[in-house]
Amino acid sequence: MSTETTGTLLQASGLASGLVSRQQLDYCLRVARHRLTQQGVSQAELISDRLLADILVEQEIVTAYQADQLLTGRTRFSLGSYVITDWIGQGGMGQVFKAVHHVMGRICAVKVLPQSRATSESRRNFVHEIRMQAALDCPYLVRAYDAGQDGNVHYLVTEFVPGMDLRRLVKSHGPLAVSQAAKIIMHAALGLDYAHRTGLVHRDVKPGNILVTPDGDAKVSDVGLAGFAKDLVSDPRAGKIVGTADYLSPEQIRTPLQVQSVSDIYSLGCTLYYAVSGKVPFPGGDTKSKLRRHLEDSPMHPRRFVPDIAEDFVDIIADMMEKDASKRIASAAQVAARLEPWISDEHSLGTIGMTRSPWMAPPPPSHEEISETSLVDDGRSQASIGQSLQGTERSLGSVGTDGALGSDAAESTNIPRPDRNPSACDSLAPDLGLLMPSGGAPAAIAAGTPSLPESMLTPPSIQPTTSAAMIVAVTVAIVVPLALLLGAILGYIVASR
Repeated sequence: MSTETTGTLLQASGLASGLVSRQQLDYCLRVARHRLTQQGVSQAELISDRLLADILVEQEIVTAYQADQLLTGRTRFSLGSYVITDWIGQGGMGQVFKAVHHVMGRICAVKVLPQSRATSESRRNFVHEIRMQAALDCPYLVRAYDAGQDGNVHYLVTEFVPGMDLRRLVKSHGPLAVSQAAKIIMHAALGLDYAHRTGLVHRDVKPGNILVTPDGDAKVSDVGLAGFAKDLVSDPRAGKIVGTADYLSPEQIRTPLQVQSVSDIYSLGCTLYYAVSGKVPFPGGDTKSKLRRHLEDSPMHPRRFVPDIAEDFVDIIADMMEKDASKRIASAAQVAARLEPWISDEHSLGTIGMTRSPWMAPPPPSHEEISETSLVDDGRSQASIGQSLQGTERSLGSVGTDGALGSDAAESTNIPRPDRNPSACDSLAPDLGLLMPSGGAPAAIAAGTPSLPESMLTPPSIQPTTSAAMIVAVTVAIVVPLALLLGAILGYIVASR
């Protein structure tokens, strides 16, 4: 009996989805039979769905993501006027898919609010995000194209940015060169400056929200979390800390209703620190510990991780991360201006591609079923932490998390920082491995002269080790040639007699 008459799960789902026509399916089946014949397989043997799926992808009839979904029997890939072609990841408000417009053929990104999260509050937040992005048009911000509702599914359509976000770039390629990091953060600063001039504050600036193209250009995403600085009280998230613990400014923790544009500059400084060092400013510990350190501590000096980094460049990071907002770099435009001299064309990012995950991507959204997957990027999403905080001690004692909130470097070991003598701060800061804002001391300084461990006074280094096998090898290498030389001399003497 032929495969055409019996059909298989893939054939049935492919035709039902509308992605594959009968003519296309018959052609791919002929290609499959021809391939099996070349391999010496009997014509009577059934064509496997996996082989047919591979041929459909090779012929560019479906994408690899669509083929995987068809193999499970999924048939719905449309969302309004868009056809879902791939899964990009998990955003703070929902899943993000790659899609193409039915008529225009424009590739875009579609953010979907999961039905399981479609509470009245989340819908208000989602509408707020749509309206925020729709009001922006800047080459350094991800543009919003469209928004709509398909049955019970609410979605936002934005431009698709090829490449990967800054966090994945650092994870896959390691810490960036100063010139590369300066270019990316400068572009992000220009995008934030545009948003700030319209009265918006992003409030969740982090590596995962900066998208980097293969050419090394950058765009800031998730601007929908922003709020108008002049009208934060009417924001649906009013009274809560919005952001990610590794990149929160001190004022976002203390007074979330009084957040201004300089809060984004602090978070962007933390992001620049991560880009050049590969570490978040305060690695390790739980959320409560991270918030306390943002309020009180200074991060390790970047030279501890990048020995040759210039002190002038470190000063830019320190000035962006000033805990006192009044002493911080005043605007994102000033950040861009200070970073511009550090940009050069000597370093190329090369080709940036997304590594396909071995795990099965979630299915496209449907009216009947919405699959809510666990957060990617180790659970990093926008966090809504607790209620409005009045004072450091009170706030840190009552911090709660609404959703998963993690660290960009949870696997890193936190390096303890001893208390320091205020009189010795300026001279010892680089040697102690502490990042000092220019012209100021750290926020928390204890009185008295500390007893510093020797390891804190010198940069980390790799200590050579000598094994017993190495000693034996070196000894043999020295002794054997000498023995051969002596033997040759004695032989010559005996022969000459």
